[in-house]
Amino acid sequence: MIVAASETTLASNTFVAEHLAAATALGDRLADLVGQPDGFVAAIRKGFESLADPVYVEGQHRVAPGLGTVVGVRLPLMDAAHRAYKRGTRKTSTSLLLDVAGRLLAEETVELRWFAIWDLGRCLASDPERTWQMLRRAAADATEWITIDTLAHPYGLGILGDRRRWAEIEQLVYSPSRWERRLVGSTLATLPFAKGMPGGRDPATCAKALTLIGVLMGDNEPDVQKALSWALRNYAAIDPTAVRNFLEAETEAARSTDDGNRAWVIRDSLSKLPPADAARLKAALDGIRRRPGAPSTSRAAAAVAQLNMPAAAPARPAATPLED
Repeated sequence: MIVAASETTLASNTFVAEHLAAATALGDRLADLVGQPDGFVAAIRKGFESLADPVYVEGQHRVAPGLGTVVGVRLPLMDAAHRAYKRGTRKTSTSLLLDVAGRLLAEETVELRWFAIWDLGRCLASDPERTWQMLRRAAADATEWITIDTLAHPYGLGILGDRRRWAEIEQLVYSPSRWERRLVGSTLATLPFAKGMPGGRDPATCAKALTLIGVLMGDNEPDVQKALSWALRNYAAIDPTAVRNFLEAETEAARSTDDGNRAWVIRDSLSKLPPADAARLKAALDGIRRRPGAPSTSRAAAAVAQLNMPAAAPARPAATPLED
């Protein structure tokens, strides 16, 4: 059956088509300005304002409360500008690219920061330390899930490029910031799809990922929970037996403690399991629901409490309604 596109989708597609050439031209201009950070920032500000769709702004704030200042550039247009910029700066020194990225990360407009984050992934190979420090700063400054999930891709590349960086996300499971804890799940979710980097689909990577996810299971923040289930669904395609065994153990833990936070993540992960296994685990969780204000029951939260570290903030509403 063919489903007709909605009026909103048609309007979005039309807007993108009408502005695609201008977005590509903007990327070409930015490539010429890469050695002039002041001119670059002025040009991208003006260019993004000319590509902005006011209708898009409301939707962005609706799905990502805390987003901050946006101009409303649709992602296909940002992507077109960035692809042209990458083509034009293939032979540009990493130092110049990072100078520009650093300026953009300090900007108030989030689309400028996203543009910088998109570019940091290609700088990891030639200047990993400076690039990684910029990624860490961007993660610490993040206030919503879109930026965190954008950061997850270069974070994943950085970890696969230098295995010592596993230790950094291992520490983030204890962060009082729900956004940094979400970054753990989001980064793990991206590892199997990291382009050009070996190891993302190895059983050893899956085992490490499940260990970290296990430390965060029971987190009471919906933003963290969604990242954990995203990661579990992705790893179910790589090592279905390991993920099934993991979810069976977590289901037993949720049942024995009536843990709704844990149960939500399990339910949201079941779509990638064989139907019989999914039905069995879903039935085992019948009646176990999240409760507003319930504390985190994760091992990470327990460790923080034992060490008398700053506690994570109380659970907040998700960006969009989440149904059990």
